[in-house]
Amino acid sequence: MSISMDVRPHAYDPDLNPELFEGVLSRRVVAFVIDFVLIAIPVVLAAMVIFVFGIVTLGFGWALYWPLPPASVIWAIVYFGLGVAGERSATVGMRVMDLEMRTWYGAPAYFVLGAVHVVLYWVTVSALTPFILLVAFFNRRKRLLHDILLGTVIVNNASRAAALRTYAPAA
Repeated sequence: MSISMDVRPHAYDPDLNPELFEGVLSRRVVAFVIDFVLIAIPVVLAAMVIFVFGIVTLGFGWALYWPLPPASVIWAIVYFGLGVAGERSATVGMRVMDLEMRTWYGAPAYFVLGAVHVVLYWVTVSALTPFILLVAFFNRRKRLLHDILLGTVIVNNASRAAALRTYAPAA
């Protein structure tokens, strides 16, 4: 009795397609900041509305502050999950920076993968300190620990990769 496994090769090879990984880390940081701001804006607005509501209700409305942290977490998970599950496999920040998330074998990302990705990011950074982000400097695909654990890779989107390929110096 033999068990056969269909093992797929990595779809993104930094030696064959260096344009897919050029500048990804720095643009990924900027994309994170953009997404963080976009996630924070509704949370801050909700906190301000709760504050005013608390004044109007003589303090009773401030009880709504207790569900704000879990609602913020749910909002971040939904934002990231829906973002990478979209047509371009990217959140708004990633789209602005011409990045996209793919599985290691090249398939587009999907909601559950995006949701687990953001949760695993915060767990690894919280539990293992932000120094865990240095992992990206020690692998050829510039993947972070949570990318490696989930089998994802962040690459330049097709239009940026094509532009980099066009302007690449001849070797």
